[in-house]
Amino acid sequence: MATSNGEYDVIASESEALFQKLKNSSPFFLFVGPCVVESREHALFMATELKKIADKLGLTMVYKSSFDKANRTSGASFRGPGMEEGLKILQEVKEKTGLPLITDIHESYQAALAAPVVDVLQIPAFLCRQTDLIVAAAKTGRILNMKKGQFASPNVMVNAAAKAKSEGNNRVFLCERGATFGYEDLVVDYRNLVRMRDGGNLVVQDVTHSVQQPGSAGSSSGGLRQYVPTIARAAVAVGVQGLFFEVHDNPDKALSDGPNNWPLDEFEELLVELIDIAKATKGNKKSFRSDNNLTFNS
Repeated sequence: MATSNGEYDVIASESEALFQKLKNSSPFFLFVGPCVVESREHALFMATELKKIADKLGLTMVYKSSFDKANRTSGASFRGPGMEEGLKILQEVKEKTGLPLITDIHESYQAALAAPVVDVLQIPAFLCRQTDLIVAAAKTGRILNMKKGQFASPNVMVNAAAKAKSEGNNRVFLCERGATFGYEDLVVDYRNLVRMRDGGNLVVQDVTHSVQQPGSAGSSSGGLRQYVPTIARAAVAVGVQGLFFEVHDNPDKALSDGPNNWPLDEFEELLVELIDIAKATKGNKKSFRSDNNLTFNS
């Protein structure tokens, strides 16, 4: 557990170096991987293949996978290997690929247990207002990726970021993943990517969860995978620091979030296009950072 001052100082130092690397990545960085740890073999395969793509394209990558999906639609759905085994697998992925890691935590006590292994602690969308969880994660010194709740306004997330920063941890990303649009659909309001930048917050677009259709398949969620490129193109045009993708080598057989996972064999092609868009847009330029700071020349 990351409890001693020495351990905290090491974690905070490592985290600050990675945070600066992500913050300054051009044209964007990636949080990417399968939704959940399905097996040791699958995790190592996916991390290795995704790293090849990121390295080829010159993109900074953080490997994403969850040791536990505690918010599945059905209690009978696959949740993952659990914290102990999941972190052991993720640690091996890190050691063998050299990739930094991001994973979800759902309860406050998990923060200190996960922090020695993973580099970015993710606050799930449904828990974005849980003060104790946010504070516990911030106190580890790790980077936080805070998902915007499907029910939340941009201002809610600015306040959530402030909770983390009040603990002296400014290493925070706010992550857009769509807003509830009826009972079984989501819609992305791209103004949120600008509004969540208030106070100097850094913003990530969760591309694949934004096409999710929560609970639409009865005992599981559906998704409109064909719109993943649309969401991603718009996000990089507006301007983001990072893109979040769940990618799988066989999405239709994925054990979690298959309908909105993007196929591994189509990922490189999509990224090449997104890099071109990001380089062409002014969306991420400082003069366009806030609705309140826009200037118009006549």
